[in-house]
Amino acid sequence: MLIKVVIADDHHVVRRGLLFFLQTQKDIEIVGEAKNGKEAVELAAKLKPDVILMDLVMPELNGIEATKQIMEIGASSKVLILTSFSDQDHVIPAIRAGASGYQLKDVEPDQLAESIRAVYKGESQLHPKVTSHVMSHFTKDTSKNRLHEELTPRELDVLAEIAKGKSNKEIAAALFITEKTVKTHVSNILAKLELADRTQAALYAVKNGIA
Repeated sequence: MLIKVVIADDHHVVRRGLLFFLQTQKDIEIVGEAKNGKEAVELAAKLKPDVILMDLVMPELNGIEATKQIMEIGASSKVLILTSFSDQDHVIPAIRAGASGYQLKDVEPDQLAESIRAVYKGESQLHPKVTSHVMSHFTKDTSKNRLHEELTPRELDVLAEIAKGKSNKEIAAALFITEKTVKTHVSNILAKLELADRTQAALYAVKNGIA
């Protein structure tokens, strides 16, 4: 099954380079290109891609605002940030906006392809330079440090599996429960921990020693 990808970047040369490389991957299909955040949102609604490669600094609408809008319209697309910026001022807002992954433009091409596949499967993907910023930010948020005490034993099991980067299907197999049950547990976990997505849940689990 092909992973449908939209490339959102305001630099034509970057889009061309990504297009030429990703076309060499047998399981990835480029279904659209956007040169600004506004177009990225429109393509998310129109084409319903599996993954959107999102630059952060773009005209009309930046990558963070575009990601927020994509989440708000209920698009099923996962957003993988691909940018040159690894500082906290860019990383944290992007994750909070709902991005499933954050990669830097110096990433090896094969690693980028793997990140797209991982995000498509529901796993979180953060560049090593980015992880420390996110962990530091979550450590400061002490009001949320004990929320996991509200989780049931089974929800804690599911959270630990999320932290390992497993998809719902893999979690179901590991815990001998149905995929539908996993989805219910994931929804409950996010609600109880007051988190937006699996990426934040995985980071929470690691920080609190649940993983």
